[in-house]
Amino acid sequence: MKLVCTSDTHMGHHALGVPEADVLIHAGDFTRRGSRAEATGFLDWLAWQPATHKLLIAGNHDLCCEQDSAWFANEAAERAVVLLLDSEVVIDGVRFWGSPMTPRFRNMAFNRERGTEIRAHWDKIPHGVDVLITHGPPRGIGDRMFLGAHVGCDDLRERVAEIQPAVHVFGHIHEAFGEHADPGKKTRFLNVACARFLSYGRRNAVELDV
Repeated sequence: MKLVCTSDTHMGHHALGVPEADVLIHAGDFTRRGSRAEATGFLDWLAWQPATHKLLIAGNHDLCCEQDSAWFANEAAERAVVLLLDSEVVIDGVRFWGSPMTPRFRNMAFNRERGTEIRAHWDKIPHGVDVLITHGPPRGIGDRMFLGAHVGCDDLRERVAEIQPAVHVFGHIHEAFGEHADPGKKTRFLNVACARFLSYGRRNAVELDV
């Protein structure tokens, strides 16, 4: 199964070349200001991409997706886009699970407090998941900002270590793009942020087989 993965396009999606895929994954932050107009424009584009299945989670910039969650879920469904919100979909025997949650920062969309509040979301990730999709990274893996701080989620890292999915796809930290590893663990960690630091829509989507 061929996957094509991206995130953090921030309305730069029209400049993104998307190759044919079995599954196209967008790991959140497709808007800049979180408006309905931005969200529907992105969904219209996503619906026409050359992939059999399109999986989507929201990100912290995608405010309308939390504020008007029923509306956005309906808009996605009308375009045959699978929206994951602490939920799973199985495609040809491969289990995908996705969540938009990130640790609180500036009171943006899908923000939860570190510790008990956000851990309640990660505890929903079931064992046996093949591809985990979150907007933000786990602590210490693909989460290093330009001044050196690691800003990922400790509780997410603990849960990923417990379930060890084959692949963990995320974005959020633009400057940490690329494949990362947790020594001794089997999981491939992919920060697929399209946006470079302080710019938008500059990186190609990531391709892989599962």
